[in-house]
Amino acid sequence: MHFFRTLIAITLVTTLLGGCAAIVVTGAATGANAAHDRRTLGAYIDDEGIELKVLLNVTEDKELYSQVHVNIISVNGVVLLVGQAPTEALRMKIVEITNGVEKVRVVHDEMTIAAPNSYMTRSSDSLITAKVKGSLFGIKGQEGFDPTRVKVVTENGIVYLMGILYRSEAEAVATKASRVSGVQKVVKLFEYLD
Repeated sequence: MHFFRTLIAITLVTTLLGGCAAIVVTGAATGANAAHDRRTLGAYIDDEGIELKVLLNVTEDKELYSQVHVNIISVNGVVLLVGQAPTEALRMKIVEITNGVEKVRVVHDEMTIAAPNSYMTRSSDSLITAKVKGSLFGIKGQEGFDPTRVKVVTENGIVYLMGILYRSEAEAVATKASRVSGVQKVVKLFEYLD
């Protein structure tokens, strides 16, 4: 945890010494990402904060952090946990940490009881995620659909889809994702506008 606090402090000092340009660029990048999102800017920032707070709380517990692999994804206060923990107790500890973070509305615990995945498996999952994201740009017949509104996470070949969509958009996204090579299963965790 000391390492992360030091890293954050160095980043802040560097940003402050570098002038306002870094702040403007960072703010513009956040604004650009949020502009395509159906979440409010406040919800978008809250989600970034939720992910960071859960991660910092997990890394603070050295025993926990050294034994697990976890990815934390938050969309509109709905948090997805994917990864591996060697015991049920460690898995539940991560769930409890997540539930304890302010503005978390729902936790989808999709962690498995197992040793952390190899880097080869993680690389394969990253490739599947990239292929699924790319495939979403090929969705036709959904007026106003923006594929950047969909969060795609892959763990052990299982693709998790999150975002705030209309039901027809969600079905089109799930169908497109299921046709990508390497995808074992698709799990929809969308919030619906209709």
